[in-house]
Amino acid sequence: MIEPHAPAPPGTAPPWAGPVRLPVRPTVGRFLVLAGVFVCAACGLVYELELVALASYLIGDSVTQASVVLSVMVFAMGVGSLLAKRLRRHAAAGFGAIEAALALVGGCSAMALYAVFAWTGDWGGLWANGPRCLLVAFSLAIGLLIGAEVPLLMELIQRIRRQDAGGAVADLFAADYVGGLVGGLAFPFLLLPMLGQLTGALITGTVNAVVGGALVLGLFRRDLSRRARWLLVVANLAVLGVLAAAAVLVDDFERAARQAVYGDDVRVALQTDVQEVVLTGGTHGRPLDLFLDGRLRVSGLDERRYHEALVHPAMNGPHTRVLILGGGDGLAAREVLRHPDVRRVDVVELDAGVVRLARTDPALAALNGHAYADPRVHVTTCDAFGWLRQARPAAYDVVIADLPDPGITASTKLYSQEFYGLAHRALAPDGRLVVHAGPVSSRPRVFWTVDTTMRAAGLRTVPYRVDGRDEGFAAGPDRVTGASRAPRDWGFVLAAADTTPSLGLDPHAPPPRTLTGASLAADARTVARTRITGMPPSTLVHPEYAN
Repeated sequence: MIEPHAPAPPGTAPPWAGPVRLPVRPTVGRFLVLAGVFVCAACGLVYELELVALASYLIGDSVTQASVVLSVMVFAMGVGSLLAKRLRRHAAAGFGAIEAALALVGGCSAMALYAVFAWTGDWGGLWANGPRCLLVAFSLAIGLLIGAEVPLLMELIQRIRRQDAGGAVADLFAADYVGGLVGGLAFPFLLLPMLGQLTGALITGTVNAVVGGALVLGLFRRDLSRRARWLLVVANLAVLGVLAAAAVLVDDFERAARQAVYGDDVRVALQTDVQEVVLTGGTHGRPLDLFLDGRLRVSGLDERRYHEALVHPAMNGPHTRVLILGGGDGLAAREVLRHPDVRRVDVVELDAGVVRLARTDPALAALNGHAYADPRVHVTTCDAFGWLRQARPAAYDVVIADLPDPGITASTKLYSQEFYGLAHRALAPDGRLVVHAGPVSSRPRVFWTVDTTMRAAGLRTVPYRVDGRDEGFAAGPDRVTGASRAPRDWGFVLAAADTTPSLGLDPHAPPPRTLTGASLAADARTVARTRITGMPPSTLVHPEYAN
C-alpha cells in the first residue's frame, strides 16, 4: 500500500490532465478550498468528540472508552489517507462522494448508537458488547473518511495553482488545525448545551454535506462529467433529506429512547451545563428515581436506607458544623437536619441544575423534606476539590462526601489521596469524614482502594456497608452492566484523625443500632473480613479507579 519513495523524473506530468477550469480567479478558488478545509476539519472533530461523549455516557465513563475511540479513529485516518491515493485522478468526484458519506455517517452516528443502546443494551448474550462493537465501527468508518479528505484536498489545491509541496502542506494543515480548534470549542460550549448530542450531530452533518457539495459542484463542476455531477447532486440531496427527516423526528426519538432506557414514567428530562438529569415517577404513588447521565443516583425505593447509613454514623459525635460534598438532591441534608443541634450545613454541589430541581420539583422537594428552605443550609455551586482548597482549616465537625461512584473518570480526583488530605485539613480535631465508596460485593478492589487512600491521607478508618439496594438498574460506572450484575449493597468508609477516641463503629465494640434499624457495627465486622491488602493509594497522578 505504501509506495517506495522514488523522485519523479524531470518533466513528468502530474496525475491530472491540466489546470482545472474554475468559475472564479485562482486566488479566490484557493481561498474557497482552504475555507472548505476549515469547515470540514471542524465537522470532523465534532464527530470525534461526539463519539467520545457517547462512549462515556452510554457505555461507561472511563479512560478506556475514550482511548478506544481516539486510537481507532486515528488509525483509521491513516488507512483512509492511503486508500485515497487511488482517487487522485478523480479528486473532485472522490472528495464530493467522501463528504456526502461522512455527513451521513457522522450526522446519524449519535442517533444510531443511542438507538442500539436504548433498545438492545439489555439483551445480553452474544449482543452484550453490541453497543461497544457499533461504537468501534463508527469510529473506524468516520476515521477512514476523515483520513481520505487531506490527500484529495491536496490534489485539488495543487490543481488550482502549482506550489511547492511544503508550502501547500503548510497552508492545508493550517486551515485544518484552525478548523479543528473551532470544532473542538463549538462542541462543548455551543452544540452540546444548546442543541444536545443528537441534534448537534445532525446539524454538523448538514453543514458538512452543504459545504462539501458546494465546494465540488460550485468550484470544480467543470472537472466533473455530466453523470458525476448528477450523481453528486442526488447523493447530497438524499443525505440532506435523511438528516432533515431525522432532525424533525429527533424529539420523538429522544422520548421513545428515554422510555426504553428509563421506563414509561419519565417526568423530567433536561441537559444542564454538567450532565443530563432525568426524573421518573414521584406522582400517583410511584417511587421517584433520579438519573444523572444515565446512572441511577437516587431510587425512592431505597434512598432512605442509603442516606441514613451515610449520614448518621458520622453524626455520632460533635456535629454543629456540617459540610456536604455533592448531595445536590438535598437528601443528605435532610438527614443532617434531623439532628436539632446542627447550626450550619454547607452543601457544595457542582451542578446548579440539580439543586434547582431539588428546590422546585414538588416530588423531589417533598422527598428531601424541603431541606433547602431551612435557613441553616447554604449552597455553593462549585467543584468540591477546588472548594476544599480554599476552605478554612478545622472548619467542620462533620464532612460527608456524597459523590458519584468511584470508577467514573470525572470522580477520580474526588477519591484521591490529595482530596482526602484537603478534607482532613477541613475537619476539626475530633471531626469525622464519611465517604460513599461504592459497592463492596461487586467491586471490592475499588472499595478497598478508597479505604487505603484515606489511610494514606492520615485518617483512621472503619469501613462498613448496608445491604438492600434496589436491583432494577445498574448504578456503577459501567452502563452496560445488566440488572443481574447490578450492585446489591452500598459501601461506606467512616474516618477521623488518629486523635479521635472512637468512631462508634469499631468492629470490636458493642453493635449500636442506627436509624436504619440495622447493626452497622455487625456490617463493619463482615466487611473487615473481605479486606484486600496491598492496594496502592490513588493519587491525582496515579489514579487507581479506572474502569
